[in-house]
Amino acid sequence: MSNTYKSAGVDKEEGYKTVDKIKTAVAGTHNKNVLNNLGSFGAFYEIAGYKNPVLVSGTDGVGTKLKIALDTKQYDSIGVDCFAMCANDILCHGAKPLFFLDYLACGKLDSEIAAEIVLGMVKACKDNNCALIGGETAEMPGMYKPGDYDVAGFCVGIVEKDQIIDGSKINKGNRIIVIPSSGFHSNGFSLVRKIFPDFEEEFEGKPLYETLLVPTRLYYRDIHKVLEEVPVCGIAHITGGGLYENIPRIIPNGLCASIDASKIKIPSVMLELEKRGNIAREEMFGTFNMGVGMVLVTDDNHVEKILDLLEDAYEIGEITEGDEKISLS
Repeated sequence: MSNTYKSAGVDKEEGYKTVDKIKTAVAGTHNKNVLNNLGSFGAFYEIAGYKNPVLVSGTDGVGTKLKIALDTKQYDSIGVDCFAMCANDILCHGAKPLFFLDYLACGKLDSEIAAEIVLGMVKACKDNNCALIGGETAEMPGMYKPGDYDVAGFCVGIVEKDQIIDGSKINKGNRIIVIPSSGFHSNGFSLVRKIFPDFEEEFEGKPLYETLLVPTRLYYRDIHKVLEEVPVCGIAHITGGGLYENIPRIIPNGLCASIDASKIKIPSVMLELEKRGNIAREEMFGTFNMGVGMVLVTDDNHVEKILDLLEDAYEIGEITEGDEKISLS
């Protein structure tokens, strides 16, 4: 009997089935700027309507949060996470997402699972006026065990050069505003899984995995609603490393984000994790978002307008002089 690719563990037919299950939904994210469909060697996206456009790109995955999705067979939200972790980053520079590409790797491809994951990306793309224009599905027996998957993505956005937000306009006296997270988002799950090994246990009246798998919040509409009305000096997406690592990325030298930690609305599941794991508060703030999804830095006279535009936003501090770039008290 001769060897085939299938006998080596790669089933091309399952890949074709995956494409069949997603192609109509993926096409639904396309607009007039997308010049070709799935199946080409490259994806074409035409740029129009900008005077001095700058492309802003971001890439990320979902980390070990994927392990919870796989163990509980809940695949529909993890694609949202993949898109959000990429798209939320480029929002920090004032960019609007244009297009997204995904990468899905596994040991043994199941077209039903793959399609559910990608359809989550489709949902997120539609919510962000972004086109899913390409991707890659890699079946790699020997690299991954059957049932294992990994997911990553790549997002490209656009902003006028004179409208780029990079934190350079942040000044002493600016105020710090929070847009809340929807939970852990997609960071810190190696520690989460260590402290919460039983995903099926009940938490606040439902299986714990339902709380842990709440997808990363999409901030496109919130951020651009604000940017259309008032200027913003700096935006930070609070991902891995929490406030301690992400806020300093936008703070100029000689200034400090002075934050009143008591004002931060910490989700109950994070307080439970802290208590059950006997985790120091500083470690919590240095690992998780602690309920803070996005941070906006703005002039004092724009605070009220932003809080009116975003019903769940709130203020946590101001910019002061200092060399440490962030101070939580």
